Amino acid sequence: MKKTFLTLIFLGLTFILKAQNSSAENSTSGIQIGTPGIWIHNENKLINSLILRTELGFDIATWGNISTWGGKDNGIIMNFVVTAEPRWYYNLDKRKAKSKRIDGNSGNFLSLKTSFYPNKLVISNIDNTYLKSYIMIFPTWGIKRNIGKYFNYEAGFGVGYRHYYAKEHELASYQSNNKIVSNVHLRIGYRF
Repeated sequence: MKKTFLTLIFLGLTFILKAQNSSAENSTSGIQIGTPGIWIHNENKLINSLILRTELGFDIATWGNISTWGGKDNGIIMNFVVTAEPRWYYNLDKRKAKSKRIDGNSGNFLSLKTSFYPNKLVISNIDNTYLKSYIMIFPTWGIKRNIGKYFNYEAGFGVGYRHYYAKEHELASYQSNNKIVSNVHLRIGYRF
């Protein structure tokens, strides 16, 4: 039953994707900054409105009390992240019919954002900061729009799962952190 259901979903998505006349760009790259972090990305077209976005960057987190910033209880951390994200730009035909821009993959999208955070490159103002490697997977809805020829912005929201890669003796402390988490992103960027 599961195999039949998955086959029907796959065939339905293939039909929907092939039915669209408008097409995403073959390849586009850029750099973005946003909530909070900095990333460099590339989007490559797989078929019509389905692309694969890959990205490298740093997610930034802070903690502590702003009124006592600079103390040992306050910190900032930059955590290296590698992301692979298949995106379906589902409204390209509609935007094109209304004479709206679709260059640079400007449109609404659904995606499955998968981000891996290795513990190999962590930068912090606190000595001996250490994080466990983890992965986060988010089904995401978002929009991407152009501002002029080279600038763009995007926003998205998703709810997904975070899983820490911990050794057996460390599982007790990290197991509670394997949980459902949300992802909200707001970014502005420059397209190469």
